[in-house]
Parts: sequence; C-alpha cells; structure tokens
Amino acid sequence: MIGPIVDRAWLRDHPEAVLADVRYHLDGRDGRAAYESGHLPGAVYVDMDTQLAAHGADPALGRHPLPAAEAFAADMAALGIGDDDVVVAYDDEGGVMAARLVWMLRATGHEAALLDGGLGAWDGPLESETPARPPASFSTRDFAGVASIDDAADSANVVVDARQRERFHGAPHPLDIRSGHIPGARSLPCREHLSEDGHLLTPDVLRSRLEEVGIDGEAPVVSYCGSGVTACHNLLVIEHAGLGTGRLFPGSWSQWSRDPERPVATD
Repeated sequence: MIGPIVDRAWLRDHPEAVLADVRYHLDGRDGRAAYESGHLPGAVYVDMDTQLAAHGADPALGRHPLPAAEAFAADMAALGIGDDDVVVAYDDEGGVMAARLVWMLRATGHEAALLDGGLGAWDGPLESETPARPPASFSTRDFAGVASIDDAADSANVVVDARQRERFHGAPHPLDIRSGHIPGARSLPCREHLSEDGHLLTPDVLRSRLEEVGIDGEAPVVSYCGSGVTACHNLLVIEHAGLGTGRLFPGSWSQWSRDPERPVATD
C-alpha cells in the first residue's frame, strides 16, 4: 500500500491518481466555494459534513461521527472513486483537514495519501470546472482502527490530543461545550507538525516529537481532537514517521465533553 504522505514529484509521476479537494474551515468559510474558484486539475470535491460524517446522527456521538460504511461507499462511488483508484487528498491547511478522507480510505483498505504541502505545494495552473467522473465500484468495508470513548479513558493507551495547546489547557472555544482535555491525554497539536510553508517537518524531527509524548511504535495509541478530523493527521504522521499505526476516537472532545459523567482536566 502507498505510504500516507506523497509529495508533488510523486503526484506528477502518477497522473492516474484521483485528486480529492477536502477544503474545510472552522471559521465558516465555504470549502466548496473555494474549490469552485480554483482547484488542482481533475480534482473532485469531498464535503466534510455530508460525505465524511454521518447524517443526522445523535449529537451525543460528537460533531463528526463516522458515516455508516454503506453510506461512505455510496458517496465515494458517486464521486467516481473506485476500489482500484489511488486517491491523493489535499486542502489549504497543510493537510490537517484532508487527512480525514485519507484515514477513512486507508481504514477501509483503499489506497490513499495526503499531498505534502497541500494546495500551496502545487506550482501549476488551477481549474474551476468540476470534472465529470463516471460512477465507480467502491466496496463496502467497515472502518478499521476505531477507538471507543472508553478506549480514550484507558490509561493503558497513549492518548494524544491534536487540538491547539490553548484548547488542551482549557482556554474557552466556541466549539467546545466544556473546556479542557481528557484526563491523562498528552498534547500533540497537529499543526505543529508543519513548517512555515505548510510542509511536514522531516521524519526524524517528527519521530522525536512523537517519542516525547510516549509514541514509540509499541504502546497502543488513540488520537482525538475536537471532532475526529484533525486527529487523523496525527495518525498519518505517526505512520509516516515509522512508529506504527494508532486508532481514531471519532467522537473526540465533542463527544467526551458532552457527557457530564466524564471528567475534564486542564493541567
């Protein structure tokens, strides 16, 4: 299987790869409008809220619970993504959003990778036309590597939080019902894996950062964030750095903080 990260040179050498634009912004900007104003040639747009999360799910499960396997398969097939396709996803935030699609595809046994540097790494022309890809055959498979809320509470796991450090330490945020983090979790902000130009730091530097929070390739890892989106970036980085694979807690803080029986830490 392809590694979780590819660069622009790899993409140019593999024109058969299906490009997926997964722009999504927490500040309310419209990802689809950004896609329509200019995207990588041939890229399809994948919507975070409607295609990478369950529709009308119980709010107690968090803001972006995983969709049913059947729904995800149907949406990918409708986009023209098939079982034999290699998907390369990107966004305009260094990949922290597009990582959700990459993780979901890889968790269902499909070939997918994140474009290092995202939209900013592309040095060619953009296009505004929406490609007309014919429907494809995409097999329905359950998501592997999923952790439960109880797994996130289990001290036997190395639990890492991908949100910004200030949210981890309890700074109020409009998306958070309660402020703080899961007791015992370690702060591992996904955006700190990126250099100023939006590219990933070198594998050696990433490996050092991961080892500092207890990720050594042996201990079981559970990754969470606000709603199970940017937590996927941590999981791809862990694999890219050669430290194994972890599990995603999809409900993340938006599920944990909604349950008044779950304790909150701010240390």
